Amino acid sequence: MAFVITDACLDVLDRSCTEECPVDCIYEGDRKMYINPVECIDCGACEQVCPTAAAVADRVLTGTEAAWNVDDNAAFFTQPLPGRESPLGTPGGASHLGTVGADTAAVAALPRR
Repeated sequence: MAFVITDACLDVLDRSCTEECPVDCIYEGDRKMYINPVECIDCGACEQVCPTAAAVADRVLTGTEAAWNVDDNAAFFTQPLPGRESPLGTPGGASHLGTVGADTAAVAALPRR
């Protein structure tokens, strides 16, 4: 189990979740934040501070909301992003990587808010 960042974060990027995450598993795309499901320890610190309620435990999402959000978060790490030849994988912490500057194809296709 892990937490995911839903599309409620889209074009908001508050970043308070990154300050609270004890394992540095929240990565910044271009328009949205993403939680690495392998690195996440399921502590819920991100959920407590997210002003848009975008950080959610994957187990509480249902139906198409669950499928889209869980798959999108995983795709950020398992599929090559625009401008990259290989997937991010499990980099071992977002702070040393910095802003990735790209999003999944699903997020990139959404209209700007």
